[in-house]
Amino acid sequence: MTKAELETYRERLLTLRNRLTGDVSHLADEALRARGGEASGSLSNAPLHPADLGTDNFEQEFTLSLLQNQEQALGEITEALERVRQGSFGRCEECEQAIPKARLQALPYARHCVACARKLQQSS
Repeated sequence: MTKAELETYRERLLTLRNRLTGDVSHLADEALRARGGEASGSLSNAPLHPADLGTDNFEQEFTLSLLQNQEQALGEITEALERVRQGSFGRCEECEQAIPKARLQALPYARHCVACARKLQQSS
């Protein structure tokens, strides 16, 4: 991989990291936001109906799940940026072959080629 290609991937990773950092911040605010009561315009902290409580719980769990996925992606991006710095970016961590550029375009923080990723996914 050329230096120009590496720099392009590094910039894409940084842009993606910045975007996801904003998303994580927003999701964290949303997940921690008070439900029911004054947050919904009611004067009481109790939901008006049991279904409202269920809906609020579902929304909070869903938001927390999204937050966890975003944080995992941020970790993968940080590790990919470290691989760029070390010069090992674009090589499969399993077979050490070059990861196809089409895969890196779709998933710039990929650490495995498609064949190895499939093999690892089937074994887990």
